[in-house]
Amino acid sequence: MRKVCLTLPTNRPCSPTISAVGAEAAHAAEHFDVEVHLLILDSSDEHTLAEHAEAVAALPGTPNVVVHHLGESEQRDFLRRVIERAEVTKPHRLLDLMLPAEVSYGACTNRAFLIAAALGCESIHRRDSDSSYQVLNGEPVFPIHHEILSLGLRAGDAVAGVSEAELEPSQAHRTVSMVGSSFVGELSVDISEIQQLDRDVYHDVVSLWAPARWSDEEKRHLVDESFRGAGTEEFVRDHSTLTTVDPMRVDMCNISFHHEVYERMPLPPATNTIGSDYFLMHVVHDARLPGVLHNRNIVNFYTAERRTDSGFLAYQLRFTKFFLSMLYFNVIYDRMAAAGDSLLDDRDHLRVATITEFIRDSTRSARDENVERLHSLDRSYRKLGGRYAEFADVLALHGPRLLDEAQADIDDFALLTETWQPLIRASRSIGLDRTVR
Repeated sequence: MRKVCLTLPTNRPCSPTISAVGAEAAHAAEHFDVEVHLLILDSSDEHTLAEHAEAVAALPGTPNVVVHHLGESEQRDFLRRVIERAEVTKPHRLLDLMLPAEVSYGACTNRAFLIAAALGCESIHRRDSDSSYQVLNGEPVFPIHHEILSLGLRAGDAVAGVSEAELEPSQAHRTVSMVGSSFVGELSVDISEIQQLDRDVYHDVVSLWAPARWSDEEKRHLVDESFRGAGTEEFVRDHSTLTTVDPMRVDMCNISFHHEVYERMPLPPATNTIGSDYFLMHVVHDARLPGVLHNRNIVNFYTAERRTDSGFLAYQLRFTKFFLSMLYFNVIYDRMAAAGDSLLDDRDHLRVATITEFIRDSTRSARDENVERLHSLDRSYRKLGGRYAEFADVLALHGPRLLDEAQADIDDFALLTETWQPLIRASRSIGLDRTVR
């Protein structure tokens, strides 16, 4: 019986989501020959952590479902043992990158990757705390159904389990490495208010994640496609495609990876940066590893915290750092796309050293483009006025620091990729001994 890891990272109250993801784990165990490890990585405050523990305790017992609810103290203890066993350089820095004090979407998923390896899981399936499931005929529609059907199979063998296939014959022998879908509901990035206030400003802001050299037409197309997911499309019936999955068609709240991917390549551990956990989607796509795109879209919603003044400020800083990170990621993505199949060795495993070289080389990029991004954001937000103009004042004060942080984040990512294999091996050897049920 193979083991799979269904993980829910959280730093906010989400007891209903814990119950819902618990039901998804039960669905997988009941319909497939798998042992599901439901892994809740909890960075919430003490009160919320206790509430979540009650929600976990209330989950109905299901054969072949094992629940792990780990607060930050348990996560830190695990990471310290792994780093010590791995005997890597800069152990204290690595601990900070794996469990930083600030919010990091990549770091929380990297912790899930290491724990999945410790549990002996063959795949990881990620959900988010600010999302829920669509319903058909009164029953939730669980993405894990498609994920378990295809992950780990040879692409040629996975054809029987999908609605259609769009792969080239040269890809048939490769492993299905990613299965995912998108979301419906709110935009994945909380910028609907900007769109409502001024559509021209919305275009100017969203287009900042494109390379500066792109034409106006290319930028308009990117803006039209960005952050919308599947819009308001309701689930009616299943449809799945075996293909080289476009990263713009999937979301990290609705994604799964085969262990051959995440055990070789981590995610960027950047702090206070949205989008830092999307890197592997691009790796899988550019290396032409097979994937499955299905239509069991998850429902995205916003938590009340984002509507507070402090929540608005924190989110806009993450949004800004996302734009600044694209100076480097656009370079990396271009080089990976150009490399294509050569990102894989003769066993169809990722050439991590090649990707790491691309990451390091990107840090040599001139900052002029990022300086202009900050100026453009300043102009756009001052046009909007109100709290956006107030945020522009914050950017004017902290812009130079953010430029430094964006580059340092890429250096940190390169360091982590270079030490990832020893960390994975150490995780496997240590295992995980703390289980809720």
